[in-house]
Amino acid sequence: MKTINSYIKKHKPRFLSELIALLKMPSISADSAYKKDVLNTADFILESLKKAGCDKVELCETPGYPIIYGEKIIDKNLPTVLVYGHYDVQPADPIELWDSPPFEPVLKTTDIHPEGAIFARGSCDDKGQMYMHVKALEYMTVTGNLPCNVKFMIEGEEEIGSESLSWFVPRNTEKLANDVILISDTGMIANDIPSITTGLRGLSYVEVEVTGPNRDLHSGLYGGAVANPINILTKMIASLHDKNNHITIPSFYDKVENLSTKERSEMAKAPFSLEKYKAALEIDAVYGEKGYSTNERNSIRPTLDVNGIWGGYTGEGAKTVIASKAYAKISMRLVPNQNWKEITELFKNHFESIAPDTVTVKVTPHHGGQGYVTPIDTIAYQAASRAYQTTFGKTPIPQRSGGSIPIVALFEQELKSKTILMGFGLNSDAIHSPNEHFGVWNYLKGIETIPYFYKYFTELSTK
Repeated sequence: MKTINSYIKKHKPRFLSELIALLKMPSISADSAYKKDVLNTADFILESLKKAGCDKVELCETPGYPIIYGEKIIDKNLPTVLVYGHYDVQPADPIELWDSPPFEPVLKTTDIHPEGAIFARGSCDDKGQMYMHVKALEYMTVTGNLPCNVKFMIEGEEEIGSESLSWFVPRNTEKLANDVILISDTGMIANDIPSITTGLRGLSYVEVEVTGPNRDLHSGLYGGAVANPINILTKMIASLHDKNNHITIPSFYDKVENLSTKERSEMAKAPFSLEKYKAALEIDAVYGEKGYSTNERNSIRPTLDVNGIWGGYTGEGAKTVIASKAYAKISMRLVPNQNWKEITELFKNHFESIAPDTVTVKVTPHHGGQGYVTPIDTIAYQAASRAYQTTFGKTPIPQRSGGSIPIVALFEQELKSKTILMGFGLNSDAIHSPNEHFGVWNYLKGIETIPYFYKYFTELSTK
């Protein structure tokens, strides 16, 4: 594939302009006000797959947003790679913290990205990384370098739990049949330290509602005599961790996998600077469960975090009220063996049990998914490792991620195939945060590397 770099160089302006056009679409699946934009984005992906060389492309209707399916079958006797990605994005709030509008992509240089980075919501998660695969397919079909079959399954609900994909996959196992699933929705350690994600945490996401009096009350006339739901909610949340930042929900840790000293020592070999980590976040100290390092806390240990909390008056100026209700959104990142539905039930039972008699509590589960660990002794992992070695000149480091792609465990259950996570983003790319961005170098490096995975996977599979 000596032509790959010259092809990328020749078409770089177009590759960037196409991605920028995709990033201008506010495909926020969590907000129904953007429904038309989400559907327009699905159409964009469908047309992109056609132009890239797929012989068959379908917009597959679901109970929710459509799934875009595409395929290029060159020989049924050859291996098949199924590429998964998502075209929906996180909400851009808080808008005021963006340096530029989140859906008006801006290209600018940074210390980490001297060749430039595209600042826009979805640039790294996951439009930029998903679109690398579309452009890699284009290169392979145009130049005759596609060594095996390829299928695409691009969904529009990853950021809200992939409910429609959970409906779609079991109903289409024959259509989706494959030898390996390839995903780029993760990251790597650094541009000069490639890594392959070998583990993902699971997720349980809930919303809680605490209700006190039947209406908002004057805090002078009723303060001290009537339970304040906001005060009580904050106390209840505070009780979910002990002094060692250990989660206090009974049986929460029963199925947590405890890694051996050897495995933890291997993890510790990954390059990491605590000082640089703190400086990048502008914090004076790190925080977390006692007895574990920062890298362990955000990858191999479960967590519980409040993602949003509200109630009462939050507008400008003062309004002295005791709110009738208080709310919070809470996510729990889970490790392999923890069942997200069991954890959701444990949380619900515990949270209701610790509520005082002066309030009522409602727990509403939203979505979740299982954790996942991919083995490093498979042909697919070897192919990915060789691909990185070819383009980076270094052997990638296997690394567990703190993030979640809940659908990955379902893929293995329903499609009976392993997933390889070839991410090209960086932790500093601010996914889910204001000023999300994706390096131009990373985008093009992904397009360069992906075809080598196809090459090596085919060679190893057909020996």
